[in-house]
Amino acid sequence: MVQTTELTIEDLKAKIKRLNSKGGQLKMELHDLAEGLPTDFDKIMEVAGRTYELFSELDELKKQLKAQEQAK
Repeated sequence: MVQTTELTIEDLKAKIKRLNSKGGQLKMELHDLAEGLPTDFDKIMEVAGRTYELFSELDELKKQLKAQEQAK
C-alpha cells in the first residue's frame, strides 16, 4: 500500500510513471488470461488482485500529486 511518508512532487511523478508501466503489464496479463479462457482460469483472481492493488496505489499517488501541485 501507499507509504505514509510525504513524497516530493518529483518522487511522486517517478513512482507514478513506474506504476503506470507495471499497470500496463498487468492489464495485458489480464487480457491474455481472458483470451485464453477457460485455460488458466484459476490465475484470474491472483492477477486481478495484484492489478487492483496497483491501481489503488496509483490512484492514491495521483491524488497526493494533485494536492501537492495545488498547494504550490
